[in-house]
Amino acid sequence: MTLYDIKPRFQKLLRPLTRMLYARGVTANQVTACAAILSVVLGIVLMCFPVPYLYLSLPIFLFIRMALNAIDGMLAREFNQKSQLGAVLNETGDIISDAALYLAFAFLPGVNLWLVVAVILLAWMTEFCGVLSQTLNGIRQYQGPLGKSDRALLFGTCGLCIAIFPQTMVYLNAVFILAGALSLVTVLNRCRAALKEGSDSE
Repeated sequence: MTLYDIKPRFQKLLRPLTRMLYARGVTANQVTACAAILSVVLGIVLMCFPVPYLYLSLPIFLFIRMALNAIDGMLAREFNQKSQLGAVLNETGDIISDAALYLAFAFLPGVNLWLVVAVILLAWMTEFCGVLSQTLNGIRQYQGPLGKSDRALLFGTCGLCIAIFPQTMVYLNAVFILAGALSLVTVLNRCRAALKEGSDSE
């Protein structure tokens, strides 16, 4: 069970906004690019100014980013905007956004840089395994326990805790160790699912 399982309900809530954006000429690729650019900008701000209260912006923005990700998907599927460029922007935008936002934690006092980098690399690996399955058998894998939406929830919660209770920063290294372990499990789950899909289709 991951947050991805509730995505259809989330999309239903966003569908009126998606239709309005389409009516105004907004494209899926524009939404995807906007989400990535805003992620990089916020990440740079947090790296340059690693002040605890600024991390309150992280859960707020991560929620907005999840909404933008859902909207660009609906624009692509429901309004005939699918394209190869869109697929490239979607996958590369996600890993760039994750790196920019989560690397900001490494600039907080006491946080181990290499733990943060390791989690970012493992996050990239989870997405790579999901896409790898698509190249093998045409099915994108979204298994957890720590997919993209789950990472957003975890680190958004961390940002909220840091902003309200700065003393909780002492637990961040433990959180990143846990995130790394869950990411490894996610990689294994997605690889197993890809192999199972492949063997079932033979």
